[in-house]
Amino acid sequence: MTDFEDIYNRYAPQIFRVCLGYTNDADQAKDLVQDTFVSVWKNLSGFRNQSHISTWIFRIATNNCLRAVKVAKRMPAAELPSNLADTFDESPEEKLSFLYKCIAELEETERVIISLELEGLPQAEIAEVVGLSNGNVRVKIYRIKEKLAQKFKANGQFK
Repeated sequence: MTDFEDIYNRYAPQIFRVCLGYTNDADQAKDLVQDTFVSVWKNLSGFRNQSHISTWIFRIATNNCLRAVKVAKRMPAAELPSNLADTFDESPEEKLSFLYKCIAELEETERVIISLELEGLPQAEIAEVVGLSNGNVRVKIYRIKEKLAQKFKANGQFK
């Protein structure tokens, strides 16, 4: 697969969800997807096939997200309402939004790992993207899922 349009159509939705997991902001996630694919476009001819193209694209996206998170940390953030849990009903959209909010609260490596796991990347590719062993990634995925489940339980979202 070397046609940029095919690459974009195949990976853009996944990259959007990964970016949304970092930012919890759809507009910023769209901007990060655009930045990612601008980088892919500029560097596609230099891609050396030393890894899967998806691994390369996800690495570009996570680097862009990490830079955006660093910039956001320097800027004051708006406070979330204290009654956030009261605003949920059983709608899947609200649960998904809450999931992205919880993912955004994880530390950087955990956000990368769980976002790629949710996108269905094989653990070996996730390990390559984050620079950890397969076993370490497997343990981290288990622990991250436990953290997220606890947040859902604490907010009455998961029974």
